[in-house]
Amino acid sequence: MGTDGVVDAFYERIDAGRYAATEYTRGPWDPGAQHAGPPAALLGRAVEERPGARTDMRIARITYEILRPVPIGGLAVTTSVLRAGRSTEVIEAALTPEGADAPVMLARALRVRVTADAVPAVLSGPLLPPPGEVEVTPFFPVPWDIGYHTAMETRFTHGAFLEPGPGTCWMRMKVPLIAGDEPRPADRVLVAADSGNGVSAVLDIRKYLFVNSDLTVHLHRHPAGEWVSVEARTSVDPAGIGLADSVLHDEKGPIGRGAQSLYVAPR
Repeated sequence: MGTDGVVDAFYERIDAGRYAATEYTRGPWDPGAQHAGPPAALLGRAVEERPGARTDMRIARITYEILRPVPIGGLAVTTSVLRAGRSTEVIEAALTPEGADAPVMLARALRVRVTADAVPAVLSGPLLPPPGEVEVTPFFPVPWDIGYHTAMETRFTHGAFLEPGPGTCWMRMKVPLIAGDEPRPADRVLVAADSGNGVSAVLDIRKYLFVNSDLTVHLHRHPAGEWVSVEARTSVDPAGIGLADSVLHDEKGPIGRGAQSLYVAPR
């Protein structure tokens, strides 16, 4: 428990499949709603931890549909197998608030069978300046003291939250996803990947909304270490549709990509 009385984690586990969100999940726009990063990581964890999950498979792609804002409170997570094959499987996970009759967020994950050193490695992409060589970059001003902005450490190697244009930001969890559990590599990636539109904001966040209702993450390499970098670029059409496209890195190099469809409008 932190000195402010908040559990030092994004979630507390109540029992099997039930969690309580803490204030660290709070996003920057609504005091009662979560940033999409923590629930994305929670659903990814559910995919990996579901009963009977194969240990020889790894998430290669996971797509989220954010149907409604995710409230801060009790949550139920359920999973189902949509396809089970020898080399691939598709798992769906749903996040439903306590007392609600429909989920507010869905995830559909493709898991692929892995074998150590089965094929030659073919990797590409430059290394970024390591996070230890970059100064901490403050979040943009947020009107509450505790939230996602205080649970994540951010260090930009290019750009800044209030600097319009492409940006590259190292991110690290200050608290675990679930109280009492050591963060997993996928937790670290998925809790950060939804920040691409904020890292690469091309319009003034004080004048325009650019809200994503989906997120797709592809991972070609298993992430390593505490740090994840989001190297993002946003494109916007005058009709009000945008795309935030991100290259995801760890300290060894690129690990995958993230993409968010954006609704763009004046505030």
